[in-house]
Amino acid sequence: MKVKYFKDTDTLYIEFREAELSDTRDLDENTMIDLDKKGQISAITVEHAGECADIPYFSFEHLPGHSPS
Repeated sequence: MKVKYFKDTDTLYIEFREAELSDTRDLDENTMIDLDKKGQISAITVEHAGECADIPYFSFEHLPGHSPS
């Protein structure tokens, strides 16, 4: 997974996995998703990320998995 922030355009790009893209869909005026050939999400782009995603306070946590009961 890669997370990139482009300060000059205030764009956040979150790539879940590398894949050959088949389609890009607009979720709203600031958010787009990239889909692979199987229709699964491979990335999300957020424009105006400073307003939409509170970028200065970004944090990442890796939490241990859990087993279903």
